[in-house]
Formats: sequence, C-alpha cells, structure tokens
Amino acid sequence: MLDKNDPPSHPATLTDEELLQQCSMRTGRKAGPGGQHRNKVETAVFIRHNASGIEAHAFERRSQIENRRKALKRLRFALAVQLRYPVKTGDARSELWITRTCGGRISINPKHRDLPSLIAEAMDTIWACDLNIKKAAIRLCVTSSQLIKLLKLHPPALVALNKARSESQKHEIH
Repeated sequence: MLDKNDPPSHPATLTDEELLQQCSMRTGRKAGPGGQHRNKVETAVFIRHNASGIEAHAFERRSQIENRRKALKRLRFALAVQLRYPVKTGDARSELWITRTCGGRISINPKHRDLPSLIAEAMDTIWACDLNIKKAAIRLCVTSSQLIKLLKLHPPALVALNKARSESQKHEIH
C-alpha cells in the first residue's frame, strides 16, 4: 500500500509503459553484423530516460520490436546501477522483494524481468546504509552473502558498488 510519505518508485521497477512515458526514443540505422538486409530499414533503437539522461540502445536484431525490448531491458539495468533513489524508513522492502525472498535467501532467475528491480532496491538500500552490506542485508531481511550474490548476477552493479566503497576508503567486495 502506497503512502504519501513513501519515496517515489525507482524507474527500474516501473512497467514498460510507465517507463517509456519517462523516456524519449528514436530509431536509426547502425552498422554491424546482420547480413544483406542490415541497413535497409531503421531497426536500431535508442532510448533515453529524460529525468536522468541515462541511455541505452540495441541494434543487434533486424526487428525494431526486438531491439526496443532489448534496449528497454538494458535501460532498466543501467538505471538500477547508476541511479539512486531514497529508501523509506522502517521496513525498506518492497512487495516484490518480499515475494522474492524467504529465509534470508533471494530467489531470482538471472534472466527474469524482475532482476533490475531487485538490483535497484538492493543498491538503494546499500547506499542508504552508507555502503554497509551487513546493515543493508539486515534491512532487507537477507544474508550479506545473498545480497552480494544478487549483485554478482549483473557485474556492473558490483563494479559500481566497489567503486563507491573504494572512494569511501572501504574494502572492495569480491
């Protein structure tokens, strides 16, 4: 249940339609593999989250629809890693987080659509806990190792965490 005092939802957690309303999208041609039909139509998709300026693109497929889907997924991951949102006080877990955790463990397939949302929530909580993994794990009701394992599912997330920890004179997480 949403409360007026709750912080806004992280863009990585929004539905495709809601996220696209916050973005600008353009299409174009892009050089690369794809055979003789590669540059005959504008199949490359470039999506920009207007509020943050974070961008993603896809041009691997010959279908604009497939490239749009891939670019949107890449944008979700980029937002999850690069954009920090405030965490509500008290129980910081979202309903999604609660459904994906049990007994201190996180249950998620690395290819599942929810992965960027969980990474965003984990990273927001870690930043809210001054980059302290143990404190964040306690707030999210999981073990520290499960939290690190989640971030390892998307290596740029762990790289971003380690960079921030290094800048704060804290040891890196492996």
